[in-house]
Amino acid sequence: MLTQGHDIILYHGSYCQVAAPILSKCAAHKDFGRGFYLTTSKEQAERFSLISLRKAAANAVVSEEQNYGVVSVFRCPAEEWGRLAICEFATADAQWLRCVMAHRMAKGFKQIVEQYSGYDVVGGKIANDATNAVITAFMAGLYGPVESVRAMEICIGLLLPERLNDQFCFRTQRAIETLHFTESYQVWR
Repeated sequence: MLTQGHDIILYHGSYCQVAAPILSKCAAHKDFGRGFYLTTSKEQAERFSLISLRKAAANAVVSEEQNYGVVSVFRCPAEEWGRLAICEFATADAQWLRCVMAHRMAKGFKQIVEQYSGYDVVGGKIANDATNAVITAFMAGLYGPVESVRAMEICIGLLLPERLNDQFCFRTQRAIETLHFTESYQVWR
């Protein structure tokens, strides 16, 4: 949970510097929908910058010789953060899991997706590459019907939510405008 009343420092890991995020370039079907994703964890952003670099090289977006990712750092002033409509999940619980599942699936669960459409920012635990297999198995119904309490309990238990970092999806232009780029730095593999 982010503290109200203090400026917030957020990190974005990528294969390149991102000083001015453009929402139309953001991928759909991510954990909290289309948007620009950041975290309060510098280490998480650094790890993600190298994952992003690997994917970009595999898709010929960057040269395979590029051996560094980039972390872009943003400051969000407390008074600007306070003006946004924010939904923040305190932990990885059933409501968080439904939100992630609904946004990741291309079809179905439209009602759940619409429930979050009015928010500028949606934040909560990150379902990263380490947890992706568990969520994919859940969405495929391997733990039981996806809307069953038991299936959700199994999935959340396997995720070890207390070990997960946070992520924040800046979903609107209004939210993007609160982000003030401060610097970027390279992360070498």
